[in-house]
Order: sequence, then C-alpha cells, then structure tokens
Amino acid sequence: MLSHPLHLLSLGFGSGLSPVAPGTIGTLFAWVSFAVLSRYLTVIEWGLLIVAGFIGGIAICGFTAKRLGIDDPSPVVWDEIIAFWLVLLIVTPVTLTGQLWAFLVFRFFDMVKPPPIGYFDRRLKGGFGIMFDDLVAAFFTLLVIALWRMSV
Repeated sequence: MLSHPLHLLSLGFGSGLSPVAPGTIGTLFAWVSFAVLSRYLTVIEWGLLIVAGFIGGIAICGFTAKRLGIDDPSPVVWDEIIAFWLVLLIVTPVTLTGQLWAFLVFRFFDMVKPPPIGYFDRRLKGGFGIMFDDLVAAFFTLLVIALWRMSV
C-alpha cells in the first residue's frame, strides 16, 4: 500500500486490504468516513468531492490495477467508497436504520452484479470499468430506495 501514494487512496486507506470481504470493509469505511466528514462538508462540497473522486478514481484505480496485473483487484475499494458516498449523500437525511438498509442494498448490487451491472463489470476494463460498475450499483440502490419510499 505504501509503495506509491495513489495506492493509499485506491486501497481505501487500507480498508481494502482486509482478508475477508474487502469490498464490504471498504463500504463500511465509506459509511464511517461519510459520517465524520459530513460535519465539515456542505452538500455542494460533497458533490464536488464525489465527482472529483470518480474522475480521479478512474486514473487511481486503473494505476493500482495495472501495478497488480489484475483487471479489477478486490483490494481496490475506492470505487465502493465513492459510490456509497453518493448513495448516502442522496438519501440523507435518513435514520441509522435507513443507512443500514442503503448499505445492505448497495452491497447486494455490488456483490451479486445483476444485469446490467454484471454486463458493465465484464465489458468495461481499466479504471473506468472499475469505477463505473459501482456507480451503476449506486444507481440501482437509489432506485430501490426511491421505489420503497413511494410505496410507503
């Protein structure tokens, strides 16, 4: 992780190095860091951070993947962090239980990769592919939450 500064970001400040479920641990890191940083960042600043994090993440995640020689290495969790920050930004304000449901739904879409997420995961390569499938998982998470809210 410390062999290059970009690895620090792509590996989610070490959260992606978990030997068990690195994507889940990276998403948990996203949740905790969102809670901490929300005390200091406005909605607009969050939006700018997420956009910059996505665009920069293409290069950062692509760099680490290339160094590891794997298309989408599981320790690279910056994609989960940015995507889940987006989910939390859009659903906030929401209770802790609501955040937990958002976490579970996002992890479902990110792990199972139902169509079209799996399609993008298989077809898109490099940093953009790493980042994009999680963005689609975030979209479907938000869609499920919106449909659930409409039905209540």
